[in-house]
Amino acid sequence: MDVEGADTGNGGDIALAGHRAGLLSRRSFLVGSAVGLGAFGLAGCATPDGMSLAEAEKVYGPVPEEKFPIPAVDVSKVDRKYYRRTVRYETKEEPGTIIVDPGKYYVYRIEGDGMATRYGANVGRDGFRWSGDAYVGRKGEWAVWTPPKEMIQRQPEAAKYARGMPGGLDNPLGARTLYLYQNGAYTLYTIYATSAPETIGSGITSGCVGLLSQDMIDLYDRTPVKTKVVVLPA
Repeated sequence: MDVEGADTGNGGDIALAGHRAGLLSRRSFLVGSAVGLGAFGLAGCATPDGMSLAEAEKVYGPVPEEKFPIPAVDVSKVDRKYYRRTVRYETKEEPGTIIVDPGKYYVYRIEGDGMATRYGANVGRDGFRWSGDAYVGRKGEWAVWTPPKEMIQRQPEAAKYARGMPGGLDNPLGARTLYLYQNGAYTLYTIYATSAPETIGSGITSGCVGLLSQDMIDLYDRTPVKTKVVVLPA
């Protein structure tokens, strides 16, 4: 997979999907879509049926205190089943473990006692999905993104970011990034913050996993380095 890292000078093979049409997004996320690089383009709810639209508008409201204030999510673009919620989830994994279920477009944080916080996600598209155990090797807030040379060769308009794109709302890595490692080496995959709500519940990345920015901040704040991550088969 011709993708690399982000805030250490490596880059990710990306196209564009941002909080508005034309923003960069991670690792060819919207290849084949109208929003492409060529265009530049609380804890979970306790109710059994998940949160209402009104509750979602609060949970996914603006985050003005951030370094780069995050706008509210247009929750009408997200299927309600992907709103954050607390669910029953039986597993032998320890509390704090992150489990990615790409087949169902969910990410779980195990809370213990048979419960988990569940987040809706976008995942790898066909041919780019992977599975296995990893761990969070490092974390990044508003990380720098640098496109790999292979991407610049294919899409010369990305050359302007050859020395790195500073963190910000237009940055494909978003507000928070968890970098996944195996055996001391970066896997080239991340869990990242997306500002494109219409991508949740879709397989559009080159293997990375995207959560809504508000969900990613929630997960990031409760996930220390060395946290185990299990990616299930699709």
